[in-house]
Parts: sequence; C-alpha cells; structure tokens
Amino acid sequence: MISPLAYVDPSAKIGKNVTVCPFVYIDKNVEIGDDNVIMPHASIMSGARVGNGNRIFNGAVIGAEPQDFFYKGEDTIARIGDKNVIRENAVVIRATHPDGETRVGNGNFIMQGARLSHDVHVGHACIIGNGSQISGHGVVDDCSILTSNVLMQGNTHVGKYAVVLGGTNFQKDVPPYCVVNSERGGSFEGVNVTILEHFHFSETVIKHLNHAFRLLYKVNTTQEEALRRIEEQIPTGPEIVYLVKFIRESKLGIISE
Repeated sequence: MISPLAYVDPSAKIGKNVTVCPFVYIDKNVEIGDDNVIMPHASIMSGARVGNGNRIFNGAVIGAEPQDFFYKGEDTIARIGDKNVIRENAVVIRATHPDGETRVGNGNFIMQGARLSHDVHVGHACIIGNGSQISGHGVVDDCSILTSNVLMQGNTHVGKYAVVLGGTNFQKDVPPYCVVNSERGGSFEGVNVTILEHFHFSETVIKHLNHAFRLLYKVNTTQEEALRRIEEQIPTGPEIVYLVKFIRESKLGIISE
C-alpha cells in the first residue's frame, strides 16, 4: 500500500506488497523490490536499489548524495540487499563514481543514527550500532558488529566475526574473529569467543584461533614471522587460512594490542 500522503516519483520501480507510509519521499531512478516497509519521513533517493523484505524506519535516508569533493553529480548507486533493518535517521550514502557502489548485503541491522559513507561495503548479518560511522570505502565483512558510536576511518577493513566496542576510533584494519576496544585508537582485546560460540564454531577452531592470536600479539617477533609460525604450528583450516590472508593483504596494517 502506498499512502496518498507519500511522494513517489512516477519513474520509480516498486515491487509487490510494499508499504509506503505517509510523508515518505521516493525519488526518480529508484528500484524497490517486494515486501518492503518504508516508514514515515524516510527518503529513498536517486540511485537507491532496495531488495526484498527490508524495514526502513522513520527519517532514514537511502542513496544520499556523496559528501565527497570528487563527486561531480554523476548517477551513482547505493544497493541494499534483502531482509535488512535500517532504523531511525540512519543514512546510506551512494557511491562517488559510476563504476563503484555503496553496498549493504542481507540480514543486517543498521541502528539509529548510523552513517554509511560513499562506497562502503557491508556484508551479511552485521550490526552497525547507534551513531556509528563508516567512512568512505570502509569494508565490514559478514557477521561483524560495530557497537555504539564507533568511528571507522576511510578505507579500513573489519574482518568476519569481529566486534569493535563502543567509542572506538580506529584507522587500521581489524582482523577477523577478534574483539577490539577503544584504547589507543583501537586495541586487540581477545578472541571473540561469545560470537564464535553463537555461530557454532567448534572448541577446536576457537583453540586454534587463540593460538594464532597469541603468536600475533604476545610473541615478540615480526608480523611476517608470526604468520609463518601460524602456518607451521596450527592445523590448516578455513578460519586460519582466512585470518592469514586477511593480514597479509591488509593495506593499512592491523590494529595493535
């Protein structure tokens, strides 16, 4: 149902069983899939591509124009997947250039006042907490959590199953499977055992990850030597392979202890 008190551009493509509440604004060059609920005063701006089964709450903005001096008014994209919850006053900004896109996967919970800047990529089943901000080109991999008021600087990368605790302002990459606190611009606190157990990782895998992080952070050696020891001393599994690959490919380096 589309409320007569909403504005919907005639060119917007809207799927089946979509609820558009009063005072919603839907711009031109917008595509919205099936079974979505868009609540009062939300704005779906030009370039937004919204999948199926999402709930977009009051005052949220999807596809806002980039706050980037390199943006020259081109038609660009902000793509939202399926079954996401985007709470009040959250903002998802579209890409700066036509060959990029801001992308949110499936099953994410983007809380009140969160801000996803241009060209940000968020995977699946992530939580972006109240007031948290992901700066341009930031990447958050699947099943990770930014708690309240986290500031993720531009081009940083958070690996899978990581948690960044409230108020952290970090400029380096966060390895997968760990907890990061707000000390010294983001510090390693330990393996994210609670989330790993929630997702049914085995005791053996958690033990191997604890061993790997001890070699990374508790042994006085170079990072490359620590990675070599991880590969030699810990049985190879997908989690260890991903961890080592993530660290080796990090362009900014990983957070410290």
